[in-house]
Amino acid sequence: MSVPTMVSIPVNALINAGLKTTTNIHYQLSPQELTLQTVALNQGQLCDTGALVINTGEFSGRCPDDKFIVIDAITESTVHWNNFNIPIKPEYFDTLYNKMMAYLEHKEIWVRDCYACADPDYRLNIRVINENPWSNLFAANMFLRPDDDELEDFVPDWHLIQAPGFYADPATDGTRHHNFAIINFTKKVILIGGTGYTGEMKKGIFSVLNYILPQNKAVLSMHCSANIGVEGDTAIFFGLSGTGKTTLSADPNRQLIGDDEHGWTANTIFNFEGGCYAKTIDLKEETEPEIFRAIKPGALVENVPFQEGTHKLDLASKKISPNTRVSYPIHFISNAIEPSIGGIPKNIFFLTCDSYGVFPPISKLTAGQAMYQFISGYTAKIAGTEAGIVEPKSTFSACFGAPFLPLHPGKYAAMLGEKMTANKVKVWMINTGWSGGGYGIGNRMKLGYTRLMISAALEGKLDDVEYEAHPVFGMMIPLTCPGVADEILNPRKTWLDAEAYDAAAKKLAREFINNFEKYASGVSAEIIAAGPVLPN
Repeated sequence: MSVPTMVSIPVNALINAGLKTTTNIHYQLSPQELTLQTVALNQGQLCDTGALVINTGEFSGRCPDDKFIVIDAITESTVHWNNFNIPIKPEYFDTLYNKMMAYLEHKEIWVRDCYACADPDYRLNIRVINENPWSNLFAANMFLRPDDDELEDFVPDWHLIQAPGFYADPATDGTRHHNFAIINFTKKVILIGGTGYTGEMKKGIFSVLNYILPQNKAVLSMHCSANIGVEGDTAIFFGLSGTGKTTLSADPNRQLIGDDEHGWTANTIFNFEGGCYAKTIDLKEETEPEIFRAIKPGALVENVPFQEGTHKLDLASKKISPNTRVSYPIHFISNAIEPSIGGIPKNIFFLTCDSYGVFPPISKLTAGQAMYQFISGYTAKIAGTEAGIVEPKSTFSACFGAPFLPLHPGKYAAMLGEKMTANKVKVWMINTGWSGGGYGIGNRMKLGYTRLMISAALEGKLDDVEYEAHPVFGMMIPLTCPGVADEILNPRKTWLDAEAYDAAAKKLAREFINNFEKYASGVSAEIIAAGPVLPN
């Protein structure tokens, strides 16, 4: 096959980003063309199913410590400055911007016009500029794709400029390391440099929407997946990477709305994205058939090695990284709904990967408990999702997405509380982590059991069963669940040493209490009372 030639970029699609060159620009290429170019440039290979396989290089996960927001008149008093929202002065942004433009000026570049938000009332037009074709393929997969006639008068609201080969100088550029991701809300530009990890692009736009929609549009932005049943009932799944959002929302009996980022309006749930970004470590067709079969021409596989002497993917290998991924357009999922919009949810699931083995595999939450757990955002970071994480690590991430929330967590929590109450939504806690002991002793909950428990909740089969309260955390544990052995529902009964379980529960409760201290002054008495209670 021949390598596609460069196409002329329309005048109205010229880069309005300070880039002087108008040559060597590849505009709006197809996935097939981007795949061919990547292979021709020796930047990737095809696997036996026809998907493109690349190595993201030095970084195979996000680097939260290297993500910045420009502090200026717009953001100074609105952004919740913390370890995730790190301020950087405008002059540093301007310097890096100019350096990046000079770096890209005489290079081949790939440009894509796309957008975020499936609901047209909230559409955000994005122009993505990359220095390699496979990064542009990621953008083609993950963002929504305009029709050809929409490109004729396309006007970007934001520019996203990504150059993995451009390194910052921390001594002069205000960054911590040579890699960086910077959001400028005044100039509406995202700069990403020094890292080839594609996830930085999607999370950059997600952070932008998390700032704009709640403030300006009264839309709750959420780090969640969503699907819809045959009766039109929408369910949403909150959780950090590795807790099962993508896996559990890809249900063959329900239509997929989206796997990671959504908005909740007065009467809809809508997807921010046009694709999925699934973890592939230990991926098997028999347990996750939709994701497995999405690894085909047009998909982008990251950091998965081949089985020796073949072009067959070694999906069990952590040789390059445990955070192996595949991105693909949402229509690769056979039962995805388009446009990616559903109604008000009837059920909300909080997914946690509990490395202590304390939480029940399924439990029902009161409104107060739901708000307490949402603000706490407890889970365990899974190996490889972020640089430096090599084994599960207990963490609290407000609203199950603190690294991507520019506003104070209380803003998102208050909006969720209002919507849950107004729509009488059922809220469930799902532990996709360990049972029978903590990490290293117990076993991770089987996916089949988790699916059965979620299905039972969605189908109303847990509405009339008996429950018992967890003695420390208070959530209600069903005594029975169709298809699931009774003895695994109460986590204490799965431990060989009940006293060891009690000690672990107390330890985790103290972590919850200590973490929540920073929020206590800004929440209601009902939410505070819904926290864990330490036994005497």
